[in-house]
Amino acid sequence: MSSSTSIPFPSATQSNSDTQSFILSDWGLSKGRIQNGASDLQFVSDPFPNDTTPGASSDPVASGPVLQVTYPSGSFSHDTGGAQLYSLWNTSDSSTLLSMMVSYEVAFDSGFDWVQGGKLPGLRGGPNPDGCSGGSNATDGSDCFSTRLMWRKNGEGEIYAYMPTTNGLCKDSDIICNSDFGTSIDRGAFSFASGQWNRITLLVQLNNPIDVANGFVALYYNDVHAISQQNLQLRSSNAVTAGGLYLSTFFGGSDSSWATPETTHTYFRNFRLWGSTSPSNLTGSKVSAAVRLGGLDSPLQRAWSCLIALAVALSTACLL
Repeated sequence: MSSSTSIPFPSATQSNSDTQSFILSDWGLSKGRIQNGASDLQFVSDPFPNDTTPGASSDPVASGPVLQVTYPSGSFSHDTGGAQLYSLWNTSDSSTLLSMMVSYEVAFDSGFDWVQGGKLPGLRGGPNPDGCSGGSNATDGSDCFSTRLMWRKNGEGEIYAYMPTTNGLCKDSDIICNSDFGTSIDRGAFSFASGQWNRITLLVQLNNPIDVANGFVALYYNDVHAISQQNLQLRSSNAVTAGGLYLSTFFGGSDSSWATPETTHTYFRNFRLWGSTSPSNLTGSKVSAAVRLGGLDSPLQRAWSCLIALAVALSTACLL
């Protein structure tokens, strides 16, 4: 990667109001705002100061304040708990980045109840800073993409992406598609541990050209390779580039069956980003115009199927 940056943290713990002020002034937020959950953010002392650096057998790493995210009891969405913000890349080449990597460490309270699952930070891009999340139907890749992580039952991990599901991607055994929500990539390839630090490194390389499914994502857990997925169409427009850190974390989930039964927390530290103007150079199949509308499982594709079926039915009726 040709350039890198890091997300600044304060040198001392802060109150919630000071935490909000620090993030608003120093994190380069999209639209200058914390999208959700500002009251659930606070810089606190490291809850696991004696834990060694994830992925390394070494002495405990010296740690300053870490970012605590609170999930209130009964919360199950970004509207009811956790937090969501979009920290934009802050270098001169930010509008032309076509590959990006993020690394960070996350810790969960000891005895963390995973329930059904929840979202964790990742990367996003495109001119639409609010789409490609929140169950806003399957994206067609024309104005955004997002690649967050999720924890699932028992702490199972995955990459959770909003992107077109092109060229039969949903038939892949490592892919779980949902036409109204995101796409799960390699669920259960690794598992998070509570009561200690976990290191995540996520690489996203956008497809190029835009009508070829040669995009690529990879994930390392505690510096061990866990997930690789090729043949992706992460974008269908040149307007979509890699934008920055998508710090999006909450239980859920679209209903109360995902809710945390008690108030609990995650903690984050050492957010670092690397970027490149070079996209994926892997080979891939050209995407047909029909599939590029949103994928075989998208609401738009289903609508076209229904219209075709209706037209066939009407034609048949007229011939009788």
